[in-house]
Amino acid sequence: MTDSEPQEPGKRARDSRDPTAPRSLVLCGARLADGRTVDVRLVGDRIEAVGTAGSLSAPHETGRVDLSGYLLLPAPAEPHAHYDTALTAEPTGPGQPPCPPSEDVQRRTTEAALLQLGQGATALRTHVHIGAVAGLRALEAVLQARRSLRGLADLTTVAVPRLLTGVAGAEGLAMLRDAVKMGATAVGGCPDLDPDPGGYADAVLAVAAEHGCAVDLHTDGDDPARLARLAAAAGGLRPGVTLGPCSGLARLPHQVALRTADQLAAAGVTVVSLPQGNCGVLERPSPGTPSRVAPVRLLAASGVSVAAGSGALRDASNPVGRGDPLEAAYLLASHGEARPEAAYGAVSARARAAMGLPEVRVEAGFPAELLAVRGTEVAGALSLAYSRIVVHRGRVVARTSAVREFCDTTASPADLGLPRQSQG
Repeated sequence: MTDSEPQEPGKRARDSRDPTAPRSLVLCGARLADGRTVDVRLVGDRIEAVGTAGSLSAPHETGRVDLSGYLLLPAPAEPHAHYDTALTAEPTGPGQPPCPPSEDVQRRTTEAALLQLGQGATALRTHVHIGAVAGLRALEAVLQARRSLRGLADLTTVAVPRLLTGVAGAEGLAMLRDAVKMGATAVGGCPDLDPDPGGYADAVLAVAAEHGCAVDLHTDGDDPARLARLAAAAGGLRPGVTLGPCSGLARLPHQVALRTADQLAAAGVTVVSLPQGNCGVLERPSPGTPSRVAPVRLLAASGVSVAAGSGALRDASNPVGRGDPLEAAYLLASHGEARPEAAYGAVSARARAAMGLPEVRVEAGFPAELLAVRGTEVAGALSLAYSRIVVHRGRVVARTSAVREFCDTTASPADLGLPRQSQG
């Protein structure tokens, strides 16, 4: 549920006096992860000041949001989405004629991005298939959705060709270069599905070096020799290389996985795990190779930066995918792959770093990209975070409120020793 900026007392007066003045907003009485209760003043798209609760005075034209009972955190980011296939698990209903493909992709991309924005992700990276019959039409539609989302969320794209080697791959390679010129901010794909996986990876790295863009590749990660070669090739590339979901690392013998993790760490490669399930670019799990999650704890112990993403969002790969970054963090924590704070870092600080975005802290001078959730600590927020307030570039861009009521025909909540209602 996306809202416009809340009505702020005196806002029109401020605008009429000085329309160029940066907007300001004070978040009052928020609890931080370290236990402090603070006021936070936002000016423009930055955090201007953080002080003890009640200490930040605000002129009448400044908006105020009461965050009593909320935990204030750096906003999460989505480093691995697939919006060109999102929301396709349910076919179009009989009274709804199908949209032309490009229009349909744009609509679903916008809807999926707003869904994740409402859950707190103010920065989003989606992989987009190029080539084959569709050519660059899906990418064009996603880029159009990006323009329509400006001011609400930051959406970036990864161009994903099917083949890049041999005669059949020549067209894909040319289209990958065209995709970067169109506005794709990263290049990627799945080397595992090309007849020459090493050649595919080399081609992607070469295009990235030509255009100075990031690399985000899909791989199951169950071939340590292939990963070692990729790590060696990627070691000198900047702004960096991201691999995901690398779930096959969990099927390797421990010592082999450990050596591979050391090689990835030495190359500075980031791994994006998908705790909520795989994605459609890779082949679906079979009885012989069940779905797994990358061994996050092992990778982190070797010094690999590990982020977490959502992957499929209600498509053929995961018809019930919710795209909730807090759910991804919850799964990492509940499976013992990370402590709650580190799990949240995987969907916030490390996700942003994987996307080449600046760091966010609830401190003066940092970007005003924030998420407020009902609760008092990170662990509680991961287990029960329904009510959320999302701040992007210093503005409240989304609110979600949830109220739970306990009802019984024979006993009142007071009879049961329960509150009449609770909020989560």
